[in-house]
Amino acid sequence: MIDQVHPRDLAHWLETVAPHGRPLVLDVREPHEWQMASVKADGFEMQAIPMRAVPVRMNELDASRPVACLCHHGGRSMQVASFLKHHGFSHVANIAGGIDAWSREVDPAVPRY
Repeated sequence: MIDQVHPRDLAHWLETVAPHGRPLVLDVREPHEWQMASVKADGFEMQAIPMRAVPVRMNELDASRPVACLCHHGGRSMQVASFLKHHGFSHVANIAGGIDAWSREVDPAVPRY
């Protein structure tokens, strides 16, 4: 099962998984989307790998480290979270609603598109 974490609840999820390693937010959007809007890492590390590149770049990720996946609305990130879980990642979450929800719930300075 993949945890569904709303942006407003991400800090709590990060706290609960921190004993398993420094949390990572994996942004799986495309580079042009990163340029339009991005989040500031606060209490976590941020890494951007487009969804289509995750299978070939999975070696850049540590399967024992907590990973919360982020996209525009939560669909692509859910697919990546499921893929990672299937490949042995222990602590995986989907940031429900994606960066759009992040803008509404956490930081209205993040542009919506």
